[in-house]
This record gives sequence, structure tokens and C-alpha cells, in this order.
Amino acid sequence: MSDVEQLDLFAIIEVEDNPLPPSPKGEPVLNGMYYERSTDKFVSFVLGRRFYEEPAKGCTHLKEWQNRIKKERSI
Repeated sequence: MSDVEQLDLFAIIEVEDNPLPPSPKGEPVLNGMYYERSTDKFVSFVLGRRFYEEPAKGCTHLKEWQNRIKKERSI
């Protein structure tokens, strides 16, 4: 049987060495899912960087979730 090595994924991130990128207007750095009105897409941000996009049309998430994100987290 082979040995399994468990990796600590958070050990590679050091806040002091990798500070969050500064926001251009002094606004907080984006984290999480947002609805981008200009492109009609749901986008995710991780540490202020765009990570994933999903078109609003054909989105597989629940309609309630989509409506809540569009209402509360539009950019």
C-alpha cells in the first residue's frame, strides 16, 4: 500500500510575504462571487483577482441564489 501525504494548502500562504494587492480607490479587496452587470456574468474573486466566470444565461445555480447575488453583490 502506498503512503499518502497530506498537504497543508494554507502553509504556502504567508500574509506578511504576500499582502493583499492594494485597491485602486481604497475600496476593500473583492472576495467571493459577484454579478457583473456589464458582462451579464457571475464572477468569483480570490484576494482581489478574478478567478472564475460563469454566464448568467445557462447558469446552473438555483434561481433564488442568482437573484440574491444580483441584488446584493452587483458590481
